[in-house]
Amino acid sequence: MDLFEYQQALTSKHQGPLASRMRPRNFQEFVGQSSIVGQGRLLRRAIEADQLSSIILHGPPGTGKTTIAKIIAESTQAHFEQLNAVTAGVNDLRQVVRSAKERLGMYGTRTILFVDEIHRFNRSQQDALLPDVEEGTLILVGATTENPSFQVNAALLSRSLLFQLELLNEEELTQIIDQALQDNERGLGNVQVQMDPDACQHLVRMAGGDSRRVLNALEMAVMTTTPHADGIRHITLEIAEESIQRKHVRYDQSGDQHYDTVSAWIKSMRGSDPDASLYYLAKMILGGEDPRFIARRIMIHAAEDVGMADPRALLIASAAAHAVELVGLPEAQIPLAEAVIYLATAPKSNSAYTGIQQALETVKQEVRAEVPHHLRDSHFPGAKSQGRGKGYLYPHDFPRGYTQQQYLPNEHCGKSFYQPSAHGYEQKLSEFMRWMKQSSES
Repeated sequence: MDLFEYQQALTSKHQGPLASRMRPRNFQEFVGQSSIVGQGRLLRRAIEADQLSSIILHGPPGTGKTTIAKIIAESTQAHFEQLNAVTAGVNDLRQVVRSAKERLGMYGTRTILFVDEIHRFNRSQQDALLPDVEEGTLILVGATTENPSFQVNAALLSRSLLFQLELLNEEELTQIIDQALQDNERGLGNVQVQMDPDACQHLVRMAGGDSRRVLNALEMAVMTTTPHADGIRHITLEIAEESIQRKHVRYDQSGDQHYDTVSAWIKSMRGSDPDASLYYLAKMILGGEDPRFIARRIMIHAAEDVGMADPRALLIASAAAHAVELVGLPEAQIPLAEAVIYLATAPKSNSAYTGIQQALETVKQEVRAEVPHHLRDSHFPGAKSQGRGKGYLYPHDFPRGYTQQQYLPNEHCGKSFYQPSAHGYEQKLSEFMRWMKQSSES
């Protein structure tokens, strides 16, 4: 590096965006992803031992994918190359491969290639990497915000270890803010800042688990605030709202507002009011509620309150939960809203809930209830000589696939746990069950 390059690097180091200046240089400065790069974890051990194999880092923006790649670059003895899949083409890849082969052949030096946004490479570009990754000419470090199972060549994926990064939690984002405010060299430590607790909390909640977003908002809040006479820049909730461009929503994730909002939301869906259901869903999303919690409650509601009146409701709810894991917020708010509307407007029945509760209570209180002999397993040697399976009637041998026989243990004969409602799909079930009863009596 000549004098000009050194001065340029020094200037950019102190004048770049706060999120860039505060990028962790090592794992001691790294916040979050303890399951992946915590002390003693596989990826961290491999990086620190300089024994890295090809990896794919998958996760939402601002969770540390590029930072991990930078730490690899600083800690490895291998030559480090970086390409961005948005701008790089096949010729760029070929040049990297040629240089890597020369480097390995002449000096025995390995090459690590970091490809940011690897999902942007088309199939032919990804295929161009495959032989050299397989032969060990290149060690690939790919980063993507998309699900690699869908966006990365299966052959390339099978030759790489996959590490999924998670959104940062509020405690981790708060720690990142504290680091930036205290760092005199790269952060805002030379600026006197007084930040109200609710302002800090708002930045953390509205960042959506994205460290880059929280640092960008923090920098905007601090650098656009005029110091008081004593030189202190006072960051209020109003300033925080402007800086992250999201209004504060009165919502306490662990207090009464959380429980009251969730209660009102569930009761609105149960009461078949799609407008109120969407309102409370929006309040939870803007209040920073964990979307996975929302998805879990939707699934529970689909089974408990819609139930057998529309069995498809559980499929819709499961699909929304999958979408949350696959795309995350903000996009996941659309499939969540779709599921909420479907549940709110679906026919309702709690027959599955009441049925399993009654069955559970019956089993808890029973003294002795044995499986009838004709229902017992008869597929092992000597089973039939014990009377197992004797007298069993195979339903498919009878009209409509049904014939009357005893299924419950003797102790519980005549008990009924499932009582279908007259709503939705259960209308058909009720008709079939009436036919079964009539067939039994005739």
